[in-house]
Amino acid sequence: MRPTGSPVLLLWLLLCSGAGTEAIEPVSTTIAVGVAATLTAFIANYRNIFNYFYECCHPEWIVFNRTGLEADLSSKLFGQHIASRIILKAVTGFMNNDNPKKPLVLSLHGWTGTGKNFISKMIANNIYKEGTNSSFFNFFVSTYHFPHSNQYLNYKAQLQQWIKGNVTNCERSMFVFDEMDKMHPGLIDGIKPFLDYYDKLDGVSYRKAIFIFLSNAGSDKIAKTALDFWKAGKDREDIQLKDLESLLSLSVFNNNQSGFYRTSLIDKNLVDFFIPLLPLEYQHIFQCTMAEIIARGMKPNVHLAEMVAKDLNYFPKTERVFAATGCKTIESKLDFFL
Repeated sequence: MRPTGSPVLLLWLLLCSGAGTEAIEPVSTTIAVGVAATLTAFIANYRNIFNYFYECCHPEWIVFNRTGLEADLSSKLFGQHIASRIILKAVTGFMNNDNPKKPLVLSLHGWTGTGKNFISKMIANNIYKEGTNSSFFNFFVSTYHFPHSNQYLNYKAQLQQWIKGNVTNCERSMFVFDEMDKMHPGLIDGIKPFLDYYDKLDGVSYRKAIFIFLSNAGSDKIAKTALDFWKAGKDREDIQLKDLESLLSLSVFNNNQSGFYRTSLIDKNLVDFFIPLLPLEYQHIFQCTMAEIIARGMKPNVHLAEMVAKDLNYFPKTERVFAATGCKTIESKLDFFL
């Protein structure tokens, strides 16, 4: 929702930029003082009204809901004990810190349908009143926004300007980059200064922004580790971040098909967490299906959820342990069985 019309736009800029009574300086003439006093009273009286109707970089529109994020991770994200724990702690610690030293930078890795995109939406929905519809939430898809590899220098310059402009407008901006494994190697290095330990760059502080990278890169390493645990008869929940984090960072750093290839973001340790999303098993697909059934306003139907879950492809072919597409195709599969 955006204000229209020049008088309303001017007032919106005054209100959303934090301008108020403190922004009006005393002037020497009686008329000017009267105008200033009138404007001051007007802004004081109507600030709350404007903040209610028009999204601003104010607490009315940006407030972290830890309880909501914890509930979403617990009830909507299945089979991801590592990611759930790290996301909750990392985001909570960052949002509760009024003076972070650098932006929060998360890199989520896993097969399609394991929950990477879902997690980024959960975070946004528990920070912004408008959720993913917020003007402070920025979502980039590599194959759509940066499709031509020979144009990556232009993309880099445009991306730098976009991030600078948005963080200038609101320091609590969030940027999500999907399909990092398809991004031109080197493009992401263009935003490295924004992720570093700088108080300000050209007068702009980026320390309260959030950057999230989503990628399939490293999925093979994750799947192999999960399968090794399964073959050894160990519980899935025994897999810890330490079992995968270094493998992930090295895998994407040395992969010349990855947007992280030889990137200074890894070399300079600017990514706070490399978070693995484990491949999903039958029980998790069943849970996803039940959640989708309930979300549609239907009564829980165990038989229907079982039919959908059994219809998916699993790998390895002989053991059929992990769902090839995770929960991504649940919606269309459910339509087929209804």
